[in-house]
Amino acid sequence: MLVTTFLMVPIMLLVWKSHWILVVTFLVLSLMVEFPYFIACINKVDEGGWVPLAVAITFFIIMYVWHFCTVKRYEFEMHSKVSMAWILGLGPSLGLVRVPGIGFVYTELASGVPHIFSHFITNLPAIHSVVVFVCVKYLPVYTVPVEERFVMKRIGPKNFHMFRCVTRYGYKDIHKKHDDFEKMLLDRLLIFVRLESMMDGYSDSEDFTMSEQKVERSANALLMSEKAGSNTLCSGSDLSYSSSHDSIVLAKSPLTGNNSLTRYSSQTYGDELEFLNSCKDAGVVHILGNTIVRARRDSGIIKRIVVDHLYAFLRKVCREHSVIFNVPHESLLNVGQIYYI
Repeated sequence: MLVTTFLMVPIMLLVWKSHWILVVTFLVLSLMVEFPYFIACINKVDEGGWVPLAVAITFFIIMYVWHFCTVKRYEFEMHSKVSMAWILGLGPSLGLVRVPGIGFVYTELASGVPHIFSHFITNLPAIHSVVVFVCVKYLPVYTVPVEERFVMKRIGPKNFHMFRCVTRYGYKDIHKKHDDFEKMLLDRLLIFVRLESMMDGYSDSEDFTMSEQKVERSANALLMSEKAGSNTLCSGSDLSYSSSHDSIVLAKSPLTGNNSLTRYSSQTYGDELEFLNSCKDAGVVHILGNTIVRARRDSGIIKRIVVDHLYAFLRKVCREHSVIFNVPHESLLNVGQIYYI
């Protein structure tokens, strides 16, 4: 309670811009209640007051160990991520055999290609024809609307068939068992490819605008057109695109001068859609990147116990993405590497 009170002071001063008299009043009134209670606990340590202190110290150690090792693991992945120049140098085949199918590579990086991917293609002779890097982020908001949950982006040229999907959740969003996470990813991938092809066809229009709103309108229009079996997607709308947030939405009608570009884009989209559907029918594999943190050999005994045993136990009892999103066991592939701190 004392720590919370003292942490509220900079929040009130720097964030809320409260008057200093209000801050002092809050601090004095809070300490009048909390400080005597704290002194009473200190004086009664040998008579049972040690219990809340021991519980507090235990939780503090657990949270500190988890935070320290998680930050170190994330820093390792950030500094060792693969550059796009290296990916482009491999060519469309990535220097491997591209087998039919779609591979969802789970990573904690929202940008760049994770090092676990280079580790994967270095030790295995083949990779799927379509690769989607899936990054699951939990935001400090109550909930994220379903229409804003998935942010798709293409990585590299189109013939590489590599994408990134950042999946965002709020701290109150619940993963329901009947939610088909794999189907939602595939649906968003197809919608993104279709919108991208439409954007390419209308990119020279003077009505091309930049926006980041109403993503659901475009997605719903595409889904309705698919259900109705219509060949024309949204005849009365064109596209607007936000490069900063990877959002594609609908706006006004395009100019008629882009008909040739539209026909070419539709043909290209049809080929890629057919390719994606064939890969989907071939099978989907979920590739989980697992960076194992270990203490260095010259580390002390305490650090070895904390990192090699306590943190490893915390990672083990935490649910993985495969459990949270109900990934079938037969479609799961774990790729691990060890990082020494």
